Amino acid sequence: MMSIFGRSVLPPAVHPAMLAPDWPSGFWSHLIIFIVILFVFYIFMAMAFIYFERRVISRFQIRIGPNRIGPFGLLQPVADVIKILIKEDIVPNNVDKWIYLLAPAVAVVPSILIFAVIPFQNGASLIDLNIGILYVVAISSISVVGLVMAGWSSNNKYSLISAMRVIAQVVSYEIPMALAIIGVVVFSGTLSMNGIVQAQTVPYILLQPLGFVIYFLASMAEINRTPFDLLEAEGEIVAGFNIEYSGFKFALFYLTEYAEAIGVSTIITTIYLAGWKGPFLPPAFGIVWFLIKVFAVFALIIWVRATLPRLRIDQVMGFAWKCLLPLSLINLLITGAQVVFWPNLSQWVIVGVNFVLAGLLIALWSRFFKLTGDKVEV
Repeated sequence: MMSIFGRSVLPPAVHPAMLAPDWPSGFWSHLIIFIVILFVFYIFMAMAFIYFERRVISRFQIRIGPNRIGPFGLLQPVADVIKILIKEDIVPNNVDKWIYLLAPAVAVVPSILIFAVIPFQNGASLIDLNIGILYVVAISSISVVGLVMAGWSSNNKYSLISAMRVIAQVVSYEIPMALAIIGVVVFSGTLSMNGIVQAQTVPYILLQPLGFVIYFLASMAEINRTPFDLLEAEGEIVAGFNIEYSGFKFALFYLTEYAEAIGVSTIITTIYLAGWKGPFLPPAFGIVWFLIKVFAVFALIIWVRATLPRLRIDQVMGFAWKCLLPLSLINLLITGAQVVFWPNLSQWVIVGVNFVLAGLLIALWSRFFKLTGDKVEV
């Protein structure tokens, strides 16, 4: 059993609040119950995120937001779903039909599969893979294929430009994002999502502040969120890869965007914010802390969207390769040195050192970039 900072990082054999791996009574009942739970969670969270974002961002923009349909506008997402599903479904001429039709499914399915390994509470997940975080990184990258398929098959030059941007942007930001995750794995000593949560006697956002910033920014680019939303830059490419989609097929792409936002929020909650752990409530109510943290992360995503303008493609690519990649390598080097050379050092000393180093590195790297006219130079 691996030990870091002088204590075991893996959970004991029996944990007082941990559900059995086959809860409630066997493999098939566990499978069916958790599939239903995940489906309900996915639909509920997607609608809740849509409502939450529209209400929160309206405050930033000094307007009311949805307030007419249902109490406090709570039924507005339901009305949006009904509206989009009854719209006419149009298929343009000369598209590559099979690829065009398959693209929305290829995009949305992997974004759902991510939740199979997310622990909502201690042991409460569809499956606790011993390589859970590797599964998340691998499966989340498949959604990109659906976006490329949509852009390439639509027989539209603007959607094709967006497809090329998908390849360039998402592949570039996968690298620093994966390197930031490795820092968490080094500290926890496990690839299991449940094991990572249990290893956090101190939330890893404190032990890995630079890694958290890198992961958060890279994931924003991965899921096409402002200021990295160049895949849908209306002023340049008239809505991007999904320009030729309508009706239910467009709804699937819209759902994919929010599913990925839910996925990022749950992953950050799990690997950086100690998942279901929290004070004041007994362990059996860990799901409450989990949901609070998920919505807090999404509120941060909304805050960034409401505050920052969209970047240009050269700025986005330069930021990935010239800023996030070097910083992620340095962060991994520092993490490895701390684990190898100072394994028994107090966690709170490591917290202070890493916050100081993160601040210095961010300040130093920001001085390498300067804005001259309309071009970013390094």
